[in-house]
Amino acid sequence: MIKVSDTAKKKIIDLMKDDGFDAAHDYVRVGVKSGGCSGLSYDLKFDKAKGDDDKIFVDNDITIAVEKKSFLYLAGTTLEFSGGLNGKGFVFNNPNASRTCGCGESFSL
Repeated sequence: MIKVSDTAKKKIIDLMKDDGFDAAHDYVRVGVKSGGCSGLSYDLKFDKAKGDDDKIFVDNDITIAVEKKSFLYLAGTTLEFSGGLNGKGFVFNNPNASRTCGCGESFSL
């Protein structure tokens, strides 16, 4: 399960609308890929289609698609949004990460 905070929900809805997506019907695709200073980095994008290997979660009225290969790395993660002067944008609070980089965009297990 991946959770979405209230602040992340508001930002996702706004960004989806700006990019021609509809949060009521489309997906937030969350994944993990190789790279970043800690070994793995997060990938977040919008998608109109569900893939055959996707696990689908709905939290806080946001539908999240995660490929099965990324799910093990992301189980229990909460997607947050930090704005303002010192804000980082989207932040992944991942209980599986044993080490994260300073910017919070990559991690290792």
